[in-house]
Amino acid sequence: MSDDTRSKKAICLEDLQRRILTQELDPGSYLDESKISEAYQISRPPLREVLRQLAGDGYVVLHENRGAQVAPMTHKTLRNFFVAAPMIYSAVTRLAAEHAKPSQIMRLKDTQLLFRAAIRDGDTAGRALMNERFHAILGEMADNEYLMPSLRRLLIDHTRIGMTFYNSRKVALAEQRAVAADQHDQFIALIEAGDADAAAELAVAHWELSRAEIEHFVTPTAINIPLGRAPDVQDQRGAS
Repeated sequence: MSDDTRSKKAICLEDLQRRILTQELDPGSYLDESKISEAYQISRPPLREVLRQLAGDGYVVLHENRGAQVAPMTHKTLRNFFVAAPMIYSAVTRLAAEHAKPSQIMRLKDTQLLFRAAIRDGDTAGRALMNERFHAILGEMADNEYLMPSLRRLLIDHTRIGMTFYNSRKVALAEQRAVAADQHDQFIALIEAGDADAAAELAVAHWELSRAEIEHFVTPTAINIPLGRAPDVQDQRGAS
């Protein structure tokens, strides 16, 4: 494979990941291989390698004779998310505090600066993506090959849901977004101090804050438009 093909393949992979995380590609939708191949100027064989990698990480589901489907978000998915998330986030953060390297802590701080900048600029996608990167770095710090696949899968759905939570137009969630950003700073301080117990406790508190975004995603504000009223007796008489 040429260097040019590798470069195009990497660009395709990263951009499809971004488009899935930001819901530019809707959950449950099918990818058109012809359009993707043309858009990224890569042939079918390397594209299928990209799709297999996306499937391995949980971004898409491969169906025989139907192609690649963006990972759906179903009732079952969300139920399993609620069950698994606090356990996995807590375990990952505890291990991160125990095993973090100075270079990883620096990357975490840099990501937090970008996260804060996205909040300041009202960049919804930037907020969600930097939050995903922050927690992915915690996973790298944890350095556990059994937890990482589960964490990666959790972060895909958490980021997609986060597109609602981090939307600057959702004014009611502004205070919770500020708390979430402050908790990121606390994560950094606890990991630098090597305080695994406190870091794990903070992970649970951070998860509880996330419940609000999930509930808002699942049960959005209803449209308050009157559907009309049944005609009263006077109306019926007038029509006769």
